Amino acid sequence: MSEILRTSSLDAGYDSRAVIRDIQIEALRGQTICLIGPNGAGKSTILRTLSGMLAPVGGTVYIKGQDIRAQRPAGLARTLAVVLTEKLHVNMTTAYEIAAMGRTPHTGFFGRLSPEDRRIVWECMAAVGAEHLADRDFQSLSDGEKQKVLIARALAQEPELMILDEPTSHLDIRHKIEVVRILGELAARRGLTVILALHDVDLAVKSCQFVLLVKDGAIAAQGRPEDVIGEDTITRLYGINGASYNAVLGCVELENPLPPEAFVAAGAGTGAPVYRLLNRMNTGAASGILFENDVDFFVARSMGLTVVSQSSFTPIGPEKTREAARLLEQCRFAVDTGFPRGVLCQPNLDLLRDAAEKGLPVFSLRSPEDCRACYGDAPVRQLGAVSQLEEAARGKKADWVHDAK
Repeated sequence: MSEILRTSSLDAGYDSRAVIRDIQIEALRGQTICLIGPNGAGKSTILRTLSGMLAPVGGTVYIKGQDIRAQRPAGLARTLAVVLTEKLHVNMTTAYEIAAMGRTPHTGFFGRLSPEDRRIVWECMAAVGAEHLADRDFQSLSDGEKQKVLIARALAQEPELMILDEPTSHLDIRHKIEVVRILGELAARRGLTVILALHDVDLAVKSCQFVLLVKDGAIAAQGRPEDVIGEDTITRLYGINGASYNAVLGCVELENPLPPEAFVAAGAGTGAPVYRLLNRMNTGAASGILFENDVDFFVARSMGLTVVSQSSFTPIGPEKTREAARLLEQCRFAVDTGFPRGVLCQPNLDLLRDAAEKGLPVFSLRSPEDCRACYGDAPVRQLGAVSQLEEAARGKKADWVHDAK
């Protein structure tokens, strides 16, 4: 892939005052590059400087090997398209007419659209899934629909590079995914280079080939997401308290620092919804024995729960079982999340059955048949869904408060 944009010792800012210093970026054809960082970090300033809307405070931006300041606006508009966060306020203008504005660099002084220009506009609207909006008044469209039309307008310039400032802001999850998918497909199919800023870290990590982490007036790190984003990277970048970014799952989990009241025996992803439910209930939780390659292990660890961990694909020995038993004794109730049964997981079931026989409240999310097969006549309460656990557990907590009085 050949280079489309490069910076050299670039300082970006306003009125000769640098906000971000020493920006070093090399963007290749067909590449998607994302800037992520907290509000006010300077992402928009960088993008405006890369697009020529702001003059560099220092250093140089090169577009196709030429200093951007030496390029004429009309010629630059055939290479570079920009989509900003500012809302476009127009009256009595259709979505097609908005998209057609992108042909301005190609239509000459009078701005008349040729049949070829119209074909390109329709093709661009189809590329973003907006052709059905063509005759609609632009102001009547939803934010997601408007964003598609604005991307179509930028695409109608037939650029080689597109710069977008938070194109998913104010969009619902469906339209966020659609916009990111569209940009990825344009990069892959057309060789379009996309540089954008996103607040959605999970979308950025999962959709972009290269990320730049912006904080405190500098590029804190840059590279491929899998090389740059670690367990604590996002927490440090945004200064997050009370939550942790899970690099394996690509999402943020709210931490649960409360002393454990619930012992949750889980596995194969069955525990995650239970952990989150207990957190919403303001109830501390601990997890039973979890294998270190299990998705529940990563979720529980991100939430800061006490976890008894076991090396992957190895039998659970007596030491780990005793550790889990001591943890279970500290809890007021236990939950069987319905994790898959098997030889490796049997110690968790044995712990729950013994606890139930000793009088500890144990709730199971297994089917009635599976519950009987696991626990026999032990007094385990079978629940039909995770949602029923909240009512059952709250009832038990009320009993404990009453008993304490």
